[in-house]
Amino acid sequence: MTPRQTIAATVSALAACFCTQPLSAQPQEVKVGLIAPLSGPYARPGTLMQKGAELAISHINESGGIKSLGGARLKLITADAGDSTEKAKNAAQRLVAEHPDMVGATGAFVSSFTLAVTEVTERAELPFLTMSFGDQITARGFKYVFQTSATAGTQARSAMSAVTTVASASNAAPPRKVAILMDNNAAMVSVANGMKADRGLDKLGLGVVMEEIFTPPLADATSSVQKLRTAKPDLLFLLTTSLSDAKIILERMSEVGLGKGRVPIVASGSHMASPELLRNLGKELVEGMFVVVANWGAKGQESVMSDFKKKSGEPWMPQDSVSTYGDMWVFKEAMEQAASTDHRKVAAAIRDLKSKEKAAKYYAGNTLQFEDSGRRIGATVVILQWQDGEPRIVYPIESAVAKAKWPRS
Repeated sequence: MTPRQTIAATVSALAACFCTQPLSAQPQEVKVGLIAPLSGPYARPGTLMQKGAELAISHINESGGIKSLGGARLKLITADAGDSTEKAKNAAQRLVAEHPDMVGATGAFVSSFTLAVTEVTERAELPFLTMSFGDQITARGFKYVFQTSATAGTQARSAMSAVTTVASASNAAPPRKVAILMDNNAAMVSVANGMKADRGLDKLGLGVVMEEIFTPPLADATSSVQKLRTAKPDLLFLLTTSLSDAKIILERMSEVGLGKGRVPIVASGSHMASPELLRNLGKELVEGMFVVVANWGAKGQESVMSDFKKKSGEPWMPQDSVSTYGDMWVFKEAMEQAASTDHRKVAAAIRDLKSKEKAAKYYAGNTLQFEDSGRRIGATVVILQWQDGEPRIVYPIESAVAKAKWPRS
């Protein structure tokens, strides 16, 4: 080889080196899934879940990605669960088939959807995080399902104790007589049954003076509200699935002089703390009402909540968003610990998590540890109160962003 040929070969080799080096230095892309209703009647909470997951992924990637994997960056893969269990199951099957390299997934919102979806993810040995709180979700002996919220039964029992704690913290007389006004939707029935199980109300010194069950949609609340007026309870548990039904009841209560705190109200479900409720009922009708939810943006998350509001256009960060935000950080922690994208190793790392820091702060109770069943240890409820046109956490006390104001007549 001549000197000129030697120089040319050396230059070519160096050029090849410089050209290929940036490609090999590119961080790995890691897929995480979201299976949620993005169309149909549940599209609103599904969209909120997606917004929370997307924000978390942007924060994780901006902070350096998965450091134990050389700065690997997360990528969200979404699947629309639609409006039925069959569609949810099909969405899960497609997601698993099309993305076998996915490390885990979250979602499904409606508990019946989650039950169907996790039949698929369990067979694929894919770790699945969910805020759905049906008791059956983690009662099937599955090894790859992790329930981050308190179950429906636990929420009902915790809510009663929490309400009496809130009343005491507000220097109010503890309620003794309670009324229950509810629809016959399965979720609300589960909540009511959980409240009454094992004489839970009796143990707290709460006697039921009225229990009214209706089939939605509610055409007229006059009869129910009249019974409520006659019963004279210290507290009303309002368990409605539909915003329109809640509107009819609360408007009728106001018309007969039971609104504006004359009867303290405890509602259940994130829909009762939604911007849509405020727009439909107005600030005056919701003021002072308590709402029991599984999760919410809490004290210590101010910067995340601020960024969420700025980027999403939402007025606050609800449970659907904060839960999936936390789920993405759980996957990050598990991958950091496993130093792997193998979904089985990631699942094992999730089972080994034991923390009150990092991702734990995005769940009610501020704990991140799971039972063998997949239920999160220490999961509890959050109680919000509508104050000045915004639902604010008043319980647990350590997470509260406002002090509870017990309504007084």
